[in-house]
Amino acid sequence: MPDENALILHIHELLQYLNRQGATTFLTVAQHGLVGDMRSPVDVTYLADTVILLRYFEAVGNVRRAISVIKKRTGAHENTIREYQISRGGIGLGEPLRDFQGVLRGVPTFTGDTAPLLDSFPAK
Repeated sequence: MPDENALILHIHELLQYLNRQGATTFLTVAQHGLVGDMRSPVDVTYLADTVILLRYFEAVGNVRRAISVIKKRTGAHENTIREYQISRGGIGLGEPLRDFQGVLRGVPTFTGDTAPLLDSFPAK
């Protein structure tokens, strides 16, 4: 692509074509930086019907993973941030991380009395 604007236009046209064909399309955008301020080389979130953010964060000396739905164009969606784990047994979701601030930035601050994080669930 000659420049970023041509890339965005091309992606938009491709997504419209796939939508007309009845296809479900998943776009994965790699972002620079694992924690803290993350930057994306191109912003295509306005083209998406749903945006799910996966983040790493540190808690109690461990690297943890958080998931949240940032945008859902049609219908209601859950606004909480939850910890998730992936193991041989599948994907495990924890309770909302209500006792943390800054998880989406990757630099959380614990504000609660007890840690609501997932215990390791058994691998199958």
